[in-house]
Amino acid sequence: MASAIALRSCYRAAGQLLCVRHIRLYGSFRLLKAKYICGFDKYAWRYRHQLRLFRTSVVSSGQIVQFKLSDIGEGITEVTVKEWYVKEGDAVSQFDSICEVQSDKASVTITSRYDGVIRKLHYNLDEIAYVGKPLVDIETAALKDVTPEEDVVETPAVSHEEHTHQEIKGHKTLATPAVRRLAMENNIKLSEVVGTGKDNRILKEDILNYLAKQTGAILPLSPKPEIIPPSPKLEPTPGKPKEKIPKIPVPISKPVVISGKDKTEALSGFHKAMVKTMTAALKIPHFGYCDEIDLTQLVQLREELKPVAQARGVNLSFMPFFIKAASLGLLHYPILNASVDENCQNITYKASHNIGVAMDTEQGLLVPNVKSVQACSVFEVALELNRLQNLGSANQLGTNDLTGGTFTLSNIGTIGGTYTKPVILPPEVAIGALGKIQVLPRFNNNGDVFEAQIMNVSWSADHRIIDGATMARFSNLWKSYLENPASMLLDLK
Repeated sequence: MASAIALRSCYRAAGQLLCVRHIRLYGSFRLLKAKYICGFDKYAWRYRHQLRLFRTSVVSSGQIVQFKLSDIGEGITEVTVKEWYVKEGDAVSQFDSICEVQSDKASVTITSRYDGVIRKLHYNLDEIAYVGKPLVDIETAALKDVTPEEDVVETPAVSHEEHTHQEIKGHKTLATPAVRRLAMENNIKLSEVVGTGKDNRILKEDILNYLAKQTGAILPLSPKPEIIPPSPKLEPTPGKPKEKIPKIPVPISKPVVISGKDKTEALSGFHKAMVKTMTAALKIPHFGYCDEIDLTQLVQLREELKPVAQARGVNLSFMPFFIKAASLGLLHYPILNASVDENCQNITYKASHNIGVAMDTEQGLLVPNVKSVQACSVFEVALELNRLQNLGSANQLGTNDLTGGTFTLSNIGTIGGTYTKPVILPPEVAIGALGKIQVLPRFNNNGDVFEAQIMNVSWSADHRIIDGATMARFSNLWKSYLENPASMLLDLK
């Protein structure tokens, strides 16, 4: 009997030793359990059961971090939650997508900073989330270097300042953790870096090249992709010319509701942004100017260059020529590439020609812009325009694509119409709207009638700082570049 009591006391002492050891290093509990408990009788089983309960209580009382929505930029204070990629109870790792939010400028994917388990979603779909407020609660393991910098529920605060890794829609920031760390250490937004790896993955070399551009350092040039020469153009067989089939407008397919009840919805997203922008535009006195452009030579030139661009994987439309010609004109009339402050007391002349292109998307009217057109060739403008059009069709235009514009062209003619009255997008001071291209009879210098490719253009300018003569002279210069596209070669940089 005495030996049994002694053995029982020994078991209890071993169990207490195990509990103390577990408190200090609970991560090695399984190894300790196998070492001390294997072969114990029913008393040992009871202690093992208690220890399992003790370990479960440790996991359930982990640190819960309130993951806040950080500042997205551009003065945005609220966003709409469009999609959750996680639910309560899901395990997440760093850089995993948490949700997609939409501001009045762009869609943004918020990614996790922590490894842990989602414990609470603070918003439902289509609810308004505010910058600086908790977005989700994430239960994490014990973190090192604890400092009172961040909100943590039930436990001491976590180290490091609040920083949300973001991924702009349209810029899938595929990168390894090492590359992401390199970007973070140099305060580089991955959405601004062009990836050259597979599936546009950002490599270490891409970060270094980006840094070189910012600091002026010289790095070895990356090998350029091989340009495939265009295949020989087949001559059409002589015969009756093909007649153009007239395009019949196709209505947008939507379910027709014969009868129903009135419905009231709150404006949000891009519609809300349009209200704000157009309300500000009403304060601008608009000066209008219209003209027609003979694009006969440009149409022929595009037909010759189109297969060359297609061989390089680019669809060449007329818009790159319009954009580049506008940039050449802005070099001579820089006041059209300027902005004014709210009280119209100061003019800022923009160094870069970030020319916006109005696009009709499922989300509404969006105006992404081609950056630094003054430093781009027509082909480079076409390449960037293709990228923006693809992102716009997929509703994946990012904040960087939609902000920073200095001058705008609206190609409303792709839908229809000739003349229009475009509305200036503040703080810009000028905008142009392009009508459809149509074949019309015109007279040449000899008085003979010929078929001309005619496009109408409508300009609007801020009449507070731009007079009619300046707008007319700019339009005439832009017109001369397009009617005689060979003249553009004299001013191309």
